[in-house]
Amino acid sequence: MLSDELQKAFLKLLGRDCFLTSNADRLTYSYDNSRLSQLPDAVLLPTSEEQIREIATLCYQHKLPLTTRGRGSGTAGAAVPLQQGIVLSTEKMNSIKRIEPENRLIVVEPGVTNQQVQQEAARYGFFWPPDPGSSPFCSVGGNIACGSAGPHAVKYGTVRENVLGLRVVTGKGKIIRTGTETTKWAVGYDLTRLLIGSEGTLAITTEATLKLIPIPQSRVMMRALYQDIQSAADAVSTIMGQPETPAALEFMDSVCLQLIRHQLSAELPDGTGAMLLIEADGSPKSVNETSSAIQKAAENSGLINFHIAQTDHEAQQLWQARKILSPRLREIAPKKINEDVVVPVSRIPELVSTIQQLAEHHQIRIANFGHAGNGNLHTNILVDPDNLDEMARAELCLKSLFEAVLSLKGSISGEHGVGIVKQPYVAQEIGLTERQLMSDIKQLFDPHSILNPGKGPQI
Repeated sequence: MLSDELQKAFLKLLGRDCFLTSNADRLTYSYDNSRLSQLPDAVLLPTSEEQIREIATLCYQHKLPLTTRGRGSGTAGAAVPLQQGIVLSTEKMNSIKRIEPENRLIVVEPGVTNQQVQQEAARYGFFWPPDPGSSPFCSVGGNIACGSAGPHAVKYGTVRENVLGLRVVTGKGKIIRTGTETTKWAVGYDLTRLLIGSEGTLAITTEATLKLIPIPQSRVMMRALYQDIQSAADAVSTIMGQPETPAALEFMDSVCLQLIRHQLSAELPDGTGAMLLIEADGSPKSVNETSSAIQKAAENSGLINFHIAQTDHEAQQLWQARKILSPRLREIAPKKINEDVVVPVSRIPELVSTIQQLAEHHQIRIANFGHAGNGNLHTNILVDPDNLDEMARAELCLKSLFEAVLSLKGSISGEHGVGIVKQPYVAQEIGLTERQLMSDIKQLFDPHSILNPGKGPQI
């Protein structure tokens, strides 16, 4: 529980409406989309950078755990306050401060949603490339904390490639600025990219300068159906091995297709085992050239049908089918194990083959979809937590999956982060010397380890 001194200090700083201590409020902010939960002692809703600085200073002085939260859409438990203390929600810091089309940038507070950024940028003919499935409600601050990406990262990059600079508050209550408002600079260390993906363990974002990209003149949406997932995986490798880069390249296996069949514009042929959704963009001429090259690369002995969407409505239907997939999987397996492993694109066929073997060996149902153009698959292990035998088999399956991914020169997380869920497996990927260096960096930013304690690489 908070001391009387701290309660009075927070009340004076924030006012009653932004200092929440009721059981209902604390429960609301105790969990994220991982479904893991831990009650904080209080919830703070600051409205300015100066308030965040004072909160961090008070927590530093009293060695009080401080967990920063966006909109709680993360699936790895990064926003769960493991050691109780304070949850700091940035939801009220939701202003778009300025947009400069001529410099291709937008400056926002961390509580602005991804969708709000896209809508504002679109007014000027631009977009921000990171577009996770939760974009209607996830926050920019959360995107930065977890290193989010989405379908269009295959051509335009992840958050790391599309943030120019940050303003943050450290665990000592110090305000620092990172990066610049230019796309080129060569002075000092790249603190911006150090902070991106750090899940609130190093600093609290108060402002972000985002890089904008012109909206393409033309888009073409394609759908390729395959007899089996191995043929689709082989096609992904071939498509990404030729010069024309798709704007998006999404993969879905037969389990996923059954869940979204009603959303697709046409009935799937019998024997369809996997589908690729492929988008090409650019000028009208370049789009035609790109889509022709992609269609040729997509052809193999397992291809059943290759279709190009004829209308914007049909293209939107295909995208909508992809976007509803994760919620549909959650409906049939509310406590599924949701992993987002990533391997070099050329190793996708090997990864898919391994997943099939693991599912058969452990007698576990696995649904696979994701951003195949980046080698990033969302591997959903559909389990019933009340079935102890099934859960034991699932844990063995997961351990073997991560081992296989690392042997293929990949990573156990492409965009979801580590949080709590993947904490036990970090040492498989990051060596002791590297983890020690990360711990040293943590101490520089957060000497008392108050920021999101229990998260990040552990020694």
